[in-house]
Amino acid sequence: MGDSAKAEKTKTKAPKKSWINGLKSEFRKIIWPDKTELGKETVAVAVVSILLGVLIAVVDFVVQYGIDFLVK
Repeated sequence: MGDSAKAEKTKTKAPKKSWINGLKSEFRKIIWPDKTELGKETVAVAVVSILLGVLIAVVDFVVQYGIDFLVK
């Protein structure tokens, strides 16, 4: 039991330089999109956002109409 307690106390963190090198290594693995792919993805996000906004507005209108109908 004494050896495991000593082992836990002597654990040290990795130096920051190692972390930064690992981060740089991971960034090199990223495949960045080209202009056409980025444009398509941007348009897709905008369209989905607009459709979702319209859907939320319609649901809000229907719920508001239902509440007004029940209250009156």
